[in-house]
Amino acid sequence: MLKIADGDMLPDEGIDEEAIVDRIYEAIIEQRLPPGTKLSEASLCSAFNVGRMRVRRSLLLLASRGVVELQNNRGAYVAQPTMTQALEVFEARRTIEPNVARLAARRATETDINQLVAHLEMEAEARRKRDRHLAIRLSGQFHVLLAKVAHNEVMERMVKELVTRTSLIIGMYGSPGTSNCHDDEHSEILQALRNMNSDAAAALMEQHLRHIEHEVDLTSERKREVDLVSILSGDNS
Repeated sequence: MLKIADGDMLPDEGIDEEAIVDRIYEAIIEQRLPPGTKLSEASLCSAFNVGRMRVRRSLLLLASRGVVELQNNRGAYVAQPTMTQALEVFEARRTIEPNVARLAARRATETDINQLVAHLEMEAEARRKRDRHLAIRLSGQFHVLLAKVAHNEVMERMVKELVTRTSLIIGMYGSPGTSNCHDDEHSEILQALRNMNSDAAAALMEQHLRHIEHEVDLTSERKREVDLVSILSGDNS
């Protein structure tokens, strides 16, 4: 638990906790915040223009979702998954997401399909422009959108957390240039949804997740320094 120092009881302005959490989630998914990054309270207050209490509440939310570690007398850090934790994340995704795809194939409406088509067009455009951060974020969002199409809020929250944890794993163990998803496999899953083929959707998702896992080398890790305020202040969209 982070200790509250004297003089830290400042009035909070600016964005709320969920918006702060979403901004940090996004930076992790885009792999702009690597595992082990120290989340300095002072830097976060500066980035979001809020007081320390709001930052601390946000960090507690992130810690409860497994993407931030709170260390006694040291502060908050972006989580650094171990090899075992990484394997557990992939195992959880293979357990949950094929069933998400199965439900989505059964429940997708024409509007849902059109939204997914538009999303894949944005993914393709990001790749054409070689905007790697945006492409990574959009590829992760595709999986969350499928959970929305499945109309299961519990699965949606779980998938969002697992996608974020996967970005941490890729940021820590992936080779430079590794992204979260293969370019064409989302299109294949979408086609299964169009055909209302739930078995194919589930099988394609299982294969897709195994491809993501196979691109990660859990025997090595990379570390780099980042400018926290610059990343989270909204200047790096």
